[in-house]
Amino acid sequence: MKVVIFCGGKGTRLREETEYKPKPMVEVGGRPILWHIMKHYASYGFNDFVLCLGYKQEYIRQYFLNYEYMNNDFTIHLNSKEKALLHNQHAEDWTVSMIDTGVETPKGKRLKMVEPFIGKEDFLVTYGDGVADIDLKALNAFHRAHKKIATFTGVHPVSRFAMVNADEKGKVKSWKEKQQIKEYVNAGFFVFKNDVFKYLNKSEELEEGPMEKLTAVQEVMMFRHEGFWQCMDTMRDHQLLEGMWNSKKAPWKIW
Repeated sequence: MKVVIFCGGKGTRLREETEYKPKPMVEVGGRPILWHIMKHYASYGFNDFVLCLGYKQEYIRQYFLNYEYMNNDFTIHLNSKEKALLHNQHAEDWTVSMIDTGVETPKGKRLKMVEPFIGKEDFLVTYGDGVADIDLKALNAFHRAHKKIATFTGVHPVSRFAMVNADEKGKVKSWKEKQQIKEYVNAGFFVFKNDVFKYLNKSEELEEGPMEKLTAVQEVMMFRHEGFWQCMDTMRDHQLLEGMWNSKKAPWKIW
C-alpha cells in the first residue's frame, strides 16, 4: 500500500523554523519529523511513500537524494572520481516518490494530483507534522473490514488551556489544567479506497468538502485511538516533542 504524506504547506504557526525550511524538515532528536513519521509507517511494513511537495521542497528533495551521506559516516577522497566510502548502512528499505503539488494548493487538490502514482489499491494518507503510537495494521484491518471508502483516526486531544466549570452566576466550581477533551478530533491518519478520487475537488481542502460529502453518503468510519498523538503546530509543540525524545520517553518510537 502507498503512503501519501502532505509536505507542501508553509507551516506559518511555526515561523521560527519554517522561515528557513519546510515544516516536515524541522528536526526532532536530530532527524526531520518527516523521518519519524516514515519510520512509524515502515515499522508496520508500509514503506512505499508518495510525498506531496510544495513550500521549500528543495530541502526535502536534497535530503532524500543524499540520504545515505546525510545519515551515515563516510570517507571521501576529494581528488578521486570514486564514490565516498560509507562506514555504516541505514536500515531503510523505502521507495520515495517526490511530487511537486504547488505551494498554495489545498490538500484535496494535492491528493488528486498524485492519483497517477497510487494505482487502484487502497492507500494511506497522513500529514507531515504529527506523530503517534497508532497501530497502523489495526487501522488498516478496521478499514478493510467495514468496506467504506474512507477511514480516519479519531483521538482525544489535550486542552492547551484550563478547563473551567462555572455556574450561571460565574462561580467557578472546578479548574483543571491540560485535561483530555472528551470529543474526538481528526488525527490525520487516514485510509482510503481509490473511489475517494471521485469526491475530490481541485479547490477544496481534504477535510472540508470531500470528507463532508463522503459523510453525507455514509462512506466514512472512525478508527478510535486512545493512545499518544501529538501534532507539531507551534514552537511549544516542537519543544514538547524534542523533550520527549531527549528523555527517551517518545511514545511514537516503536522501531
